Amino acid sequence: MKIRFDVKSQAFKKQLADLDKFVNRDLGRDAYDYFKSITPIKSGNARRKTKYRSKQDTKIIDAKYPYAKRLDEGYSDQARDGMSEPTIDYIEREYNKEVKRLNRRG
Repeated sequence: MKIRFDVKSQAFKKQLADLDKFVNRDLGRDAYDYFKSITPIKSGNARRKTKYRSKQDTKIIDAKYPYAKRLDEGYSDQARDGMSEPTIDYIEREYNKEVKRLNRRG
């Protein structure tokens, strides 16, 4: 069995461009919102002190409080799996959904 596709085709280039726009425009901010939503509420500081930064091709979710590592290790009953791993899973799911959506669109 062979799968063949033309990486120089206009359709393929458009899909890549659309995927790039999705990643750079939406995915980072959505991942940040998701990360904050699963962050345990601990006197409001954990969610309030979590920040999002975007530098060119790098998206940063920065949990700036002393107990962030403990929460991420599952210390709180409110987030037994922490926040990083579930957020990475979320990013992968959303990325794959977008790839499938673009592929169906053709």
